[in-house]
Amino acid sequence: MAVRTFLLLGSNMGDRRQLLQAAQTRIHLLAGPLVAQSALYETAAWGKTDQPSFLNQAIAIDTKLEPHLLLSTLLAIEQSLGRVRTTQWEPRTIDIDILFYGDAVVQEPHLVIPHASMADRRFVLVPLNEIAGDFRHPVSGKSVREMLEECKDPLEVKRAG
Repeated sequence: MAVRTFLLLGSNMGDRRQLLQAAQTRIHLLAGPLVAQSALYETAAWGKTDQPSFLNQAIAIDTKLEPHLLLSTLLAIEQSLGRVRTTQWEPRTIDIDILFYGDAVVQEPHLVIPHASMADRRFVLVPLNEIAGDFRHPVSGKSVREMLEECKDPLEVKRAG
């Protein structure tokens, strides 16, 4: 049975739009059909700010992969699109985060679902709100819209032209 899963895509290196599209295509082929996508949003880098701004997009897929297999599939897609991991918050060709996996709660060293810091990051909540504003966080019980309204993150998130 497929599970509605919400992902956040991000890129701040190379042809960002093309990389986001390539990630979507590979996710569709390897993880499950795309059922919704937000607009693209431009955001200054978060965490390590001396780098190019990001394009971010939230997508929803229906996946039959269990969470660990989904994570390894997404990591392989990142690697296939040139992602190299050396330090935290570094520039990247592509970043794919699992935000929600249905109403599952996973707390493990290498996999935390729902995404641990989504409620504090406007660049996650703005695009996610566009496609899943009423979706409720399985731990806090708050909707994505409520989390966005309460978010204290001052970083500007603007729709990309």
